[in-house]
Amino acid sequence: MRKQIAAANWKMNLTLQQGEQLLDAILQAPHELSADQQVVFAVPFPYLQAAQAKIAGKKNVFIAAQNVYSKKSGAFTGEVSVEILQSLGIQVVIIGHSERREYFHESNQFLADKVNILLEYGFTPIFCVGEPLSIREENNQNVYVQKQLQESLFHLSAGQVQKVVVAYEPIWAIGTGKTATSSQAQEIQAFIRTQFARQYGEAVAESISILYGGSVKASNALELFSQPDVDGGLVGGASLIAEEFVAIINALK
Repeated sequence: MRKQIAAANWKMNLTLQQGEQLLDAILQAPHELSADQQVVFAVPFPYLQAAQAKIAGKKNVFIAAQNVYSKKSGAFTGEVSVEILQSLGIQVVIIGHSERREYFHESNQFLADKVNILLEYGFTPIFCVGEPLSIREENNQNVYVQKQLQESLFHLSAGQVQKVVVAYEPIWAIGTGKTATSSQAQEIQAFIRTQFARQYGEAVAESISILYGGSVKASNALELFSQPDVDGGLVGGASLIAEEFVAIINALK
């Protein structure tokens, strides 16, 4: 069975003290994770060690980095490597978020390099894909997303690609309050799964978790997650509110 994942992306928010309080509130709230459910907290780099300590002994709960560099070490001031993250016990890394693509001009090839080094070092990449509003208005979202998959992931072997979690995030729905309808989310996430099936076969495609990201909140999580090809969410703003994120965790199927 595919993993069902509630992933919190804190982005560049919260002080350390606020982050610790938020983690405490969420972790102490009543919720039980089944064997196929996971909760991930992608916190700012300076908080990784403190957050790791908070989840010690918690089953199916992981701390993730929000980014990584494509080289294992070197003179890359301000960047963070797989070896640094590995030394902190981190196992999950978000790459290709639309904000990284837009503000820092990360290309599909650059992201392929990041995927390669993460898999080489045994990490789980949460690989983000998704289209801007102009592409959606032209009804070209499938072509756009397929190109992202083709150029960043489809060089991998079947065994490698099964270690990747995909997060579909319509850029027009991130932080805007707009959300893809459950049918829109299902339609493109089914398309994404079809692309994996075409490249690697049905069995591989059915094993890959595909998350939805884009103004996920407590009020819409249950409907979104009920869709057959939506395996949880990559959650931004709502993950900064304990009650909201706990409700999103509890909406996992």
